[in-house]
Amino acid sequence: MKFLTSGKVKDLYEKDEYSLLFKFSDRVSAYDVKFSQDIPKKGQVLCHFAEFWFDKLDVPNHFIKRESETEISVKKMKMIPMECVVRGYFYGSLIGRWKNGDVELPEDTDTQMAAKLTEPFFDPTTKSEHDIPVDKTKALEMNLVSEEQYSWLEQTSVDIYAQMATIADNAGFILADLKLEFGILDGKIVLGDSIGPDEYRLWPKESYAIGKIQESYDKQILRDWLTANGYQKQFEDNRKNGKEPVAPEIPSEIIQTITERYVIAYEKLTGLSL
Repeated sequence: MKFLTSGKVKDLYEKDEYSLLFKFSDRVSAYDVKFSQDIPKKGQVLCHFAEFWFDKLDVPNHFIKRESETEISVKKMKMIPMECVVRGYFYGSLIGRWKNGDVELPEDTDTQMAAKLTEPFFDPTTKSEHDIPVDKTKALEMNLVSEEQYSWLEQTSVDIYAQMATIADNAGFILADLKLEFGILDGKIVLGDSIGPDEYRLWPKESYAIGKIQESYDKQILRDWLTANGYQKQFEDNRKNGKEPVAPEIPSEIIQTITERYVIAYEKLTGLSL
């Protein structure tokens, strides 16, 4: 088996001419900064979640099978260079971009933090080291996709979000937003990469309240800690000055909380035990 590359979270290997192996690690990144510490059980949870969602969702995908506790095999395909983000709630970077006039929302949108949007909002980005939001016009100008592909990806991404949001709701969670990736396989667009709490925000319904930072069962816990302690701004300032941001030490209680919540989210959503 040939090693190909290491991403933020997983390592990729070539199994043969037609398939790849994804090996999920316990690595964590936030705001495009990689941390030296691991999150115990994270790779295992992401691997099992990938299997669960690929099996559960009613959409063609590249998943073949789970090979171990931290590995899945998938079919090779040509990845589409656009990440398909669907937002169901007014939260995260959407707030700042709306305030800056970089994104338009319907006039009747409730712009309180964490308010539910009137309709799921398709908000794609480039697929790069630092993702840049794009609308349909920009995506076509940059030749990321064709007009037909954009329309298909928008509708399919919103449909997948709706499927996943229903499953989350039945398990006592709110799926606030979701990032999906697609590729071309045998001439058709299929769902690819992986799906788990590194690709979405998940909030417990019991503690949800508009106007505040939500309790999260995803890696938002780390982002919130970084923002509250001034590290997010530090990262941004470093990049503006041409410096590479340096990751701080993550407190042990944050690491423990992330592990616990990843496991709880998996077991509640799937009804399975790790």
